Amino acid sequence: MPEALVLINTDVGAEEEVLNQVRSINGVKEAYIVYGVYDLYTRIEAGTIEDLKNIISTKIRRLPKVRSTITMVIVSTTSSSSNVEKKIG
Repeated sequence: MPEALVLINTDVGAEEEVLNQVRSINGVKEAYIVYGVYDLYTRIEAGTIEDLKNIISTKIRRLPKVRSTITMVIVSTTSSSSNVEKKIG
């Protein structure tokens, strides 16, 4: 199942509003307001890479107060409970 981390830059003062909108999108598993260069950190999961692309490009990037995004597709993960690496794809 494809996953990505998406860092989101919002209009000044719009962090809470965008956070609530992002959390309502199907496929968004985590979303947090963060301090630093970006305003939000999100983790997205989808059935296919095409579904992942659609969530990011048509749902997140088109939100009214989203200024920019950086997307990092996850290629492998390590389960903290068993320390077993899982390759994606």
